[in-house]
Amino acid sequence: MAKLGVITDGISREFEHALTVMNEFGLEQAELQYLWEKEVGDLSEAEINQVRDLAQAHNVEVCCISRHIFGGISIGDLETDSPIYLEQIEALRRCIEMAKALDCSLVRLMSFRKEMILFGRHGAEQWNVSTGAWDKLVHLMALPVQIAEAEGITLVVETGNNAMITSAHLGRKLIDALGTSRLKVLWDPCNSLYCNETAYPDGYEALKGGYLGHLHLKDSEIDIPKATVVCRSLGEGHMAPYLDAIVHSLKGDNYEGVISLESVYRPEGGSFEDGFRSSVNEFKSLFT
Repeated sequence: MAKLGVITDGISREFEHALTVMNEFGLEQAELQYLWEKEVGDLSEAEINQVRDLAQAHNVEVCCISRHIFGGISIGDLETDSPIYLEQIEALRRCIEMAKALDCSLVRLMSFRKEMILFGRHGAEQWNVSTGAWDKLVHLMALPVQIAEAEGITLVVETGNNAMITSAHLGRKLIDALGTSRLKVLWDPCNSLYCNETAYPDGYEALKGGYLGHLHLKDSEIDIPKATVVCRSLGEGHMAPYLDAIVHSLKGDNYEGVISLESVYRPEGGSFEDGFRSSVNEFKSLFT
């Protein structure tokens, strides 16, 4: 049975307050991204110990360490000895250390900056494809996978809006190219709407067979021609037609991982916590 949680800074970056609100709604899985104005991977040993103690005091488990590793970085001339790449690798190592200290098995990473067209034929391979971009991505992801295999940790690559891996299809393709069981997809089907991947059945079916490692649920209205995203309360945006089918299939396939409510909706004049409160009951009702 799936476990329900939330990315805690979607409630508040004051971690104890976020935990208190989680307890209010019976959510037991905390995904960590920003705490006390620091991104995970930048916390001191004392702060990590404080995170552990607070989580235990509130009977909450830490399910994923979610730093934006590689996020927004162009692969262009990037190589495995480039300073910015090595900085990201060191951040990954710090996140893995934090995960182990908190008895957490998942660490998120992103997939660099989006190159629009990765594959093509009948002339597109010359005129439209970003030549070599996919092979470079696979090459740059190899070292994180090697580290994960050595450390006994699982990495999850998110389907991001402005990332090389925008869809469940591409996430599966990357894992196959790397030939590893230590990389899974962190599926954000709402993000993938922006690359025109239908959340269900297309996105869901692409992840069958052990590719799904973690799941984010949120809702938005997507307008690709106008390059616009408007966040909405869960069930009130373009994800609404897919939610029941996704949840039904997760139950039928005995998904036992974590599903995090990604609380990025902020109502007019309100706070992100207000947005969380407008979505959490719908989120929970999907799984009851």
